[in-house]
Amino acid sequence: MIRNMKFLKNSRVAAAKGVSFSATPELKVSLSPMRSRLVLFMLFLAFVGLIARALWLQGISTDFLQKQGESRYARTLELPATRGKILDRNGHVLASSVPVKAIWAIPEDVMTQPRDKIGKLASLLGMSQNALYAKLDSDRSFVYLKRQVDNDVADEIVKLGIAGIQTRKEYKRFYPEGEVMAHVVGFTNVEDVGQEGIELASQDVLAGTKGSRRVIKDRLGHIVEDIRAIREPMDGKDLVLSIDSKLQYIAYKYLNEAIAKHKAKAGSVLVLDTRTGEVLAMVNMPSFNPNDRRRLTGAQLRNRVMTDTFEPGSVMKPLTVALALEKGNVKPGTMIPTGTGKMTIGTATIGDTHPNGTISVAQVIEKSSNIGTAKIALQMKPQEMWEMFTSVGFGQQPRFGFPGAVAGRVRPFKSWRPIEQATMSYGHGISVSLFQMAQSYMIFARDGDMIPLSFLKRDELPEGRQIISKKTALEMRQMLEMVTGAEGTARRAQVAGYRVAGKTGTAYKIENGRYVRKYVGSFVGFAPASDPRVIIAVMIDEPTVGHYGGAAAAPVFSAVAADTLRAMNVSPDAQVDDLLSGDKMAKVSL
Repeated sequence: MIRNMKFLKNSRVAAAKGVSFSATPELKVSLSPMRSRLVLFMLFLAFVGLIARALWLQGISTDFLQKQGESRYARTLELPATRGKILDRNGHVLASSVPVKAIWAIPEDVMTQPRDKIGKLASLLGMSQNALYAKLDSDRSFVYLKRQVDNDVADEIVKLGIAGIQTRKEYKRFYPEGEVMAHVVGFTNVEDVGQEGIELASQDVLAGTKGSRRVIKDRLGHIVEDIRAIREPMDGKDLVLSIDSKLQYIAYKYLNEAIAKHKAKAGSVLVLDTRTGEVLAMVNMPSFNPNDRRRLTGAQLRNRVMTDTFEPGSVMKPLTVALALEKGNVKPGTMIPTGTGKMTIGTATIGDTHPNGTISVAQVIEKSSNIGTAKIALQMKPQEMWEMFTSVGFGQQPRFGFPGAVAGRVRPFKSWRPIEQATMSYGHGISVSLFQMAQSYMIFARDGDMIPLSFLKRDELPEGRQIISKKTALEMRQMLEMVTGAEGTARRAQVAGYRVAGKTGTAYKIENGRYVRKYVGSFVGFAPASDPRVIIAVMIDEPTVGHYGGAAAAPVFSAVAADTLRAMNVSPDAQVDDLLSGDKMAKVSL
């Protein structure tokens, strides 16, 4: 306080003497001139930097600011391309795209709306209010509420007048044939991308190319104006399949009845055109509705024709016998001693269902003798059999792009023991798909050659690859026709008015590396036997009532073949006597 009084006194004295107030000694500041100049220089540099930055952004490089500005109001709208249609060989639509809407929201705007409107919105979207609020809480700027909403429902939502609710045009796939065609056509996901079947296999062809449109939007999502040229979408191409929807329905109907009658777990039917290699029908049970997949299970989804492998059993015998005929080891009339129906190889014993004694090679096929087939096989080298099996496609993945097709299993011939060679000759110790099995019978239904198969309609006949001679093919065709005769194992495969040929198969299933008392019954055949037009393969998985191939699968072949041949206008080839006896049979019931 004394110091302050002294300061005031000195100030008065200085003023009385005409000295300025700032010259008062107590106010004198001793600063270095360089320090003040340095501060001034730094401030000058800062202003220069700001001016240079402003000139750079606003005069030289404007892209950054423009992009930042556009991000607040400009949007690129995706213009969806229409996915191509899938048609059957006769132009019947199997899959098409229907215009629908996607419902999306700006959550911060929607959350301000009255609860009664939110309740009506939730009802139209098919969800609870809590679920709707949970979606709105998941993102504050943008959220899809529901995709692929029917247009009439979308219109009702727009009429609610809820701020922040917007719609976007998109497409939904529709499958008119439902579960009948499910495993052939497959389906797409919510983004219209193929997931199964032809939809997946031909995704690039069907999808097309999406377009775009650059627009200005306000904060509510309303389009104010276009600011850039539109890139038009390119629609996908239509696809014409080899499938005939009429034959597909025939196969589906009779397979469904057989599954129910035999209380089976599953089953499949495949129909091939012997002249073109086209797949005319492919059916699996259980199936699913691709239009409503809410309860879809893995068992329903499996395309068993392509993805499931099994030991074919006696269906393999004609391939073994054909090889022996081709090599000249036997002739159709060569006698084979099968004894009392039992045969020991090493420490293992194989047997026939019934003792057959000494029978011809033709009768080995007719009566389905395991012993007769094994004795014929053991006259050949393992490598020769292996080459025969692989030449018809066993152990190799089918190469036509259909998803899920498996290779099956054929072990290398160098590891075969005699008992394994014997059992493989009649279809045990080897695994194949029904597709591979049907394809292999092409050499019998044709003149010993094999052509590639296709799910697309063909305009030109493909070139064949010779596997066996025409002479061997004709001899095998005659033997396989005996199988469906009065003394054969597939009498139930007969078709009134037509000569048919084929072979039954019955095999145990393998679970955890062991055979179990569960069966796969199968039949692969062709008709008319005089000039084969179609190959039909049938597989019944785990039939519990009548598990043999002749009881479970052969009647399905008969029913499908009868309706298929008539639908294709194939002339009957049976003699008058056969027609009369066929009338007594009428149509074999399933």
